[in-house]
Amino acid sequence: MRAVIQLVLQARVTVSDQPIAEIGSGLLIYLGIAPQDQVGTARRFASRVASMRIFPDEGRRMNRSLLEVGGAALVVSQFTLFGDLRRGHRPSFVSAASPEPGRSLCGSFAKELRSLGVECVREGSFGAHMLVEATNDGPVTIVASLDEPPWEAACG
Repeated sequence: MRAVIQLVLQARVTVSDQPIAEIGSGLLIYLGIAPQDQVGTARRFASRVASMRIFPDEGRRMNRSLLEVGGAALVVSQFTLFGDLRRGHRPSFVSAASPEPGRSLCGSFAKELRSLGVECVREGSFGAHMLVEATNDGPVTIVASLDEPPWEAACG
């Protein structure tokens, strides 16, 4: 599971000229699912994201979490986070989960954010052509993953 997480003042998803999801201050989370990811992966990752201390405190330090500030979350499925450019000029997406497990695990991730106490969780439309608008705050953008570092996998 991979994500690009942006601190936003607002974000909105539109499909076919119709707004389908919108949040105020919080996190815009582009979420990619791998074939090996499971519901437990979604739970762990959602907990990490909700507890990630990237919101500013009184001293303008990144020291508060989404849960602490009562922010919102907009989750947008993003299989292209698994794009592989090692061969040629056209990305390969074979490292991304197939659509049905991807859809289910994106939903599990959003559901887990809600169960952790994130009151406003909105979702994009899985598999649709979406227009995403956001006003980045900072800008703060974090690339996050639960992938094992290669040296750990190699030590096996």
